[in-house]
Amino acid sequence: MSFFKKLKDKMTTQTDQMTEKFKDGLSKTRESFAGKMNELMAKYRQVDEDFFEELEELLIGADVGVETVMELIDELEREAKLRNIKEPEKLAPVISEKLAAKLDKSGEDTKLNMQEDSMTVILFVGVNGVGKTTSIGKLAHQFKEQGKHVVMAAGDTFRAGAIEQLEEWGNRVGVDVVKQQAGSDPAAVMYDAIQSARSKKADVLLCDTAGRLQNKVNLMKELEKVKRVISREIPDAPHEVLLVLDATTGQNAMSQAKTFQEATDVSGIVLTKLDGTAKGGIVLAIRNELDVPVKFVGLGERAEDMQPFEADQFVYSLFKEMVEQEDTEKE
Repeated sequence: MSFFKKLKDKMTTQTDQMTEKFKDGLSKTRESFAGKMNELMAKYRQVDEDFFEELEELLIGADVGVETVMELIDELEREAKLRNIKEPEKLAPVISEKLAAKLDKSGEDTKLNMQEDSMTVILFVGVNGVGKTTSIGKLAHQFKEQGKHVVMAAGDTFRAGAIEQLEEWGNRVGVDVVKQQAGSDPAAVMYDAIQSARSKKADVLLCDTAGRLQNKVNLMKELEKVKRVISREIPDAPHEVLLVLDATTGQNAMSQAKTFQEATDVSGIVLTKLDGTAKGGIVLAIRNELDVPVKFVGLGERAEDMQPFEADQFVYSLFKEMVEQEDTEKE
């Protein structure tokens, strides 16, 4: 059974709604990526050095990342020899199989580390403008829909309008927001938020932070202080440190991720605006080169469009036409 057939069978167990969200949200990437892939398959009669060179350029152009592309091409060349694959179209399922394997390195680490018997504290980090506060609001909405009692901490006390923006989300989704005046010490906000969330017996505390990367040293010290205060009050917290990245910024998102990794133990990525780019390969670069799982992806403007990341859904959405074409050819 080919990987495409296995992938399609697995997708039948997923909800149609989730599949549609990924398919629609990744339409720009799919149209660009799948279109170029089809052109490449049609251009070459056999799998040779020229074919792999062009495939390499295609993947780099999709923001998959140079390091990841080099690994992938080496693996594909080995597989082509091992399986005696001569025709380019027969290599397509192998390409998707390898992409899925790189995305889903250890499976379960894409799930949030939710605490069953105590409050879960999630710290959000990232530069200004990536959609951090909006992501917090959307996730607050989702937790609320699950019946959880949620509190949000307005820890970005420096960006103009950040506190008000989080308050607006709090009003919209019916979640309490703990805040202080603009310019206050973010660590003090976190301390107050923990006390408030405890008194309210909250299930989840979502913590916003500043993102002034131009003042990198001070920002990183500030984040370390925030983490220390949280850990002092709740020894095993924060239970997640989610780095929010804007998918449309491509390789710049990678450099941001490396900077934040130096200062905080990033446990997962929230990749926003994935629906707004034709270069969704950045998901692969992040997963493979940073060894950090993508836990949520933004596939639209609505709160419900912030989706838990599913490696198979992602690959299926990219290769959907090829999967269906293979089925048609076998009928």
